[in-house]
Amino acid sequence: MDTLAALAGGFATALTPTNLLFAFAGCFLGTAVGVLPGIGPALTVALLLPITFQVPATSAFILFAGVYYGAMYGGSTTSILLNTPGESATIITALEGHRMARAGRAGPALATAAIGSFVAGTIATAALTFFAPVVVELALKLGPAEYFSLMVIAFVAVSSVLGHSVLRGLASLFLGLILGVVGVDLQTGQPRFTFGMLELLDGIEVTIVAVGLFAVAETLHLATRRRHGEDEILPLQGSLWLSREDWARSWKPWLRGALIGFPFGAIPAGGSELPTFLSYYMERKLARKPEEFGRGAIEGVAGPEAANNASAAGVLMPMLTLGLPTSVTAAIMLSAFQSYGIQPGPMLFQTQGELVWGLIASLYVGNAILLVLNLPLVGLWVRILKIPAPHLYAGILVFATIGAYGVSNSVVDLLVMYAVGIVGLFMKRYDFPVAPTVIGMILGPLAEQAFRQALTISQGDVTTFVTRPISATFLAIALLLGVGPWLWRALKASRAARA
Repeated sequence: MDTLAALAGGFATALTPTNLLFAFAGCFLGTAVGVLPGIGPALTVALLLPITFQVPATSAFILFAGVYYGAMYGGSTTSILLNTPGESATIITALEGHRMARAGRAGPALATAAIGSFVAGTIATAALTFFAPVVVELALKLGPAEYFSLMVIAFVAVSSVLGHSVLRGLASLFLGLILGVVGVDLQTGQPRFTFGMLELLDGIEVTIVAVGLFAVAETLHLATRRRHGEDEILPLQGSLWLSREDWARSWKPWLRGALIGFPFGAIPAGGSELPTFLSYYMERKLARKPEEFGRGAIEGVAGPEAANNASAAGVLMPMLTLGLPTSVTAAIMLSAFQSYGIQPGPMLFQTQGELVWGLIASLYVGNAILLVLNLPLVGLWVRILKIPAPHLYAGILVFATIGAYGVSNSVVDLLVMYAVGIVGLFMKRYDFPVAPTVIGMILGPLAEQAFRQALTISQGDVTTFVTRPISATFLAIALLLGVGPWLWRALKASRAARA
């Protein structure tokens, strides 16, 4: 009952005219950036970070959540009509959705994607509503040693899972850890990595690094890799609604996709790519007409799109309850919390109850808004695809520059942003994942603080991390995540050699 009462208070906050306007703006903008290939929610939230200095916290996070959910919806439009995934999570959608569009069934493909996203998003948001307080109760029993070990899991997971090389992931993480400790050490008062520059004594703003990596680097990377010529956008033909058979073939994949997506979004580095792949292969195994897969099976759109949107709600649970981001967008949203002087974690539900429950309630509202926006305005989303790429990239750079300078009115911050952006360009060019850099920068200082607190409590006994059962379990999981890929590749090579 306490949860329902808190949720009712959240709806009272989310349904105010101002917050409804922010929710609508976030959903509209998120759908638009989801449609545009390469312009995802991480980049958009990074560009919007400077507004955190002008807008109340609740309204800002309702806007960010709308952008996040909207981008998950919008990516399917590009995948189906253009065969170009707007988001990495919609790669699977393109496999069957584009073939449906070529067969003159773009309408049902877009409809099952939109309705499935609504159904799965609502189910996952309900799971977030009722499971988050349980996770908070468990998290309150963790000490500094357990928190440090939990962050080690996050570090290892994002380095191992994101990208194609564990070493490159660790190198990216190490860069983030270095950026995170720039400034004055709060415990000793000694400056670290400031090189005598007074402007760096307060540290490097996460906002500046996020905008550099996701706005500057992304646009430079897209501009250098831009293809010449125009893509073929398939026209919409026939009805935008589902037939009786389409409904019968879609509703079970929607439910299965929701059940797969939420837990995978909640685990470190779970993200939304893995659950969409798992959902696709599950639907292929369970399909009544498996021969249609590869030729436009509606189950291959319904299940992955549901898993995609359910994972978005799953990502928010560890961020709000533990302060651990499991995706790039969540990491940037975590930096926005820090801009307001708010630290997500178990105490967030007690100290910022209105903000948290208003945000959760806005997810229900945003889901309904997105269902209304997606199908009736599909013609508008198709026109957005015709924006000339050079104009789009130039506009993003202009907004990034204005926003970064507006944060502190510092030219040094601009130089840092573009320096990070150039480093990010080379990271993307040579396949270094950028997510570990942001997560390392945000969680690095928190991990250092937890490490020091654990040693202080244990009077300098380092074995406290392995003698406490929960901490030792977390470290064992981290070791398994780090060594597992190497062992798996070695096992596959051994089997191949025998064969």
